[in-house]
Amino acid sequence: MTHFDPLSDIARFDPLRSMDDFFKDMGFKDALKDFARPSPIRLDVTENEQAYLIKAELPGFKVEDISVDIDGNRVAISAEAKQEHAEGNGQKVVRRERYVGQYFRSFSLGQDIDTATSTARYRDGVLDLELRKLVGGSAKRLQIS
Repeated sequence: MTHFDPLSDIARFDPLRSMDDFFKDMGFKDALKDFARPSPIRLDVTENEQAYLIKAELPGFKVEDISVDIDGNRVAISAEAKQEHAEGNGQKVVRRERYVGQYFRSFSLGQDIDTATSTARYRDGVLDLELRKLVGGSAKRLQIS
């Protein structure tokens, strides 16, 4: 275990590095080995004059486990991963690496979204959103097909 030196360790504090790296540097390497946490929802956002086009990686989810909420220019994507119990016939789980729980990502866009003409489609682990631009808007949940 490395010795914690408050002055030199604080001096090299980088707010942009991951918490895993921070704790590893403090000597907690083994304590985080089996710590399960969700990976963030990864996004690609492009825009044209009419809409924002968003691709969000959500592999392994069912369409009914994903929701997209829009309030003005604020977009929130959430997905719930449910644990499957596949034990039986004398089998037991030795190791489980798939995350169970909530994934969540929210962000703001440059303009309000027209929820009446926007679309959401989920195929092959990718959520495609076409969020049409609007001068004014109101909160609504998009239906995913």
